[in-house]
Amino acid sequence: MASGTEILFRPCEVGALALPNRFVMAPMTRNFSPDGIPSAGVADYYRRRAEAEVGLIVTEGIGVDHPAAVGRETMGGGASPVMHGEAALARWRAVVDGVHEAGGKIIPQLWHQGVIRVPGTGYHPDTPSARPSGIWGPLDKAMVPPDYLEQVREPTAPLTENEIADIIAGFARSAANARAAGFDGIALHGAHGYLIDSFLWGETNLRTDRWGGALPDRARLAAELVRAVRAATAPDFPIMFRYSQWKLQDYDARNAQTPDELESLLTPIVEAGVDLFDVSTRVFSAPAFDGSDLSLAGWVKRLTGRPTIAVGGVGLSRDLQSSFAQPTVMTNNLSLVAERLAKGEFDLVGVGRALLMDPQWVCKMRKGESVNPFRLEAYGSLD
Repeated sequence: MASGTEILFRPCEVGALALPNRFVMAPMTRNFSPDGIPSAGVADYYRRRAEAEVGLIVTEGIGVDHPAAVGRETMGGGASPVMHGEAALARWRAVVDGVHEAGGKIIPQLWHQGVIRVPGTGYHPDTPSARPSGIWGPLDKAMVPPDYLEQVREPTAPLTENEIADIIAGFARSAANARAAGFDGIALHGAHGYLIDSFLWGETNLRTDRWGGALPDRARLAAELVRAVRAATAPDFPIMFRYSQWKLQDYDARNAQTPDELESLLTPIVEAGVDLFDVSTRVFSAPAFDGSDLSLAGWVKRLTGRPTIAVGGVGLSRDLQSSFAQPTVMTNNLSLVAERLAKGEFDLVGVGRALLMDPQWVCKMRKGESVNPFRLEAYGSLD
């Protein structure tokens, strides 16, 4: 264990979650769930991380009970898991049981791809993709394959009131299914340009009704989803919300240009009952706004009073996008993480690619042992 990093290995309580340390396995798309049903290897994949001292596991994005929830998108797709149906739920129970037997905690990230879904794909290809205003977003800023952009560029009909109600109900059903399967909480994917985030972002939400306009109104869907999940589960069932400024449509995008705007956007979500924010950035320590060194996770904690997870670049020399194109090595930057955590900037740290490369990463970092090297092949396996 590197000097000064001891705080990362101390227990932590976040609401009803009692965690053995500050490390959270960040959600990562895996695509090993044909027909929406997690393959047998998925249970072993998560269990291995739980056995190796990961404090909390957040699963890959899991499609909610709505026909347009998942399809093909820029990160792959076609084998995305779902949180409904007898066969899928049976497999998720096996995943949860394995993690619990290993002494771990696990929560599912409930996901609706929204505008990112390629129309005509997924388990219900005839269902239109769900878009708040019928548009995918700016077409001149995205770092996505040209063939994908061609398939999503055509505008569609904006979501109707009834369609929005159906989506909210689908999230609620999936949250109830997750609790029945034994999960330790719920995570809502409100980042990266997917459905919830497409309501938060002014570039994709041009609505003039109650679901759009001012920042608190753009947050209405997120808040209603939190309320629906709370009603479908239990008063003390932990609810996490993943938030980001960047999108797949625009890596430099911002929902909020200033701290005041961020507070206006997040306050309705807090009031709805969120317990914890998972703050996704490309580099966890990057300043969020001009004039301050405070990270986005730090600003979210300061403005909302809720615990936060800092995510982005922990254990690696490159951010996510760069790691696909540039040489990347495993690195030990936990001293910087621990320094900021000790100051109260955030409460937990999300680790994604480092745990993909080495299931034993947390254990090895505590013992001061060398870890597996970075390899692109890890993205295509369930090691």
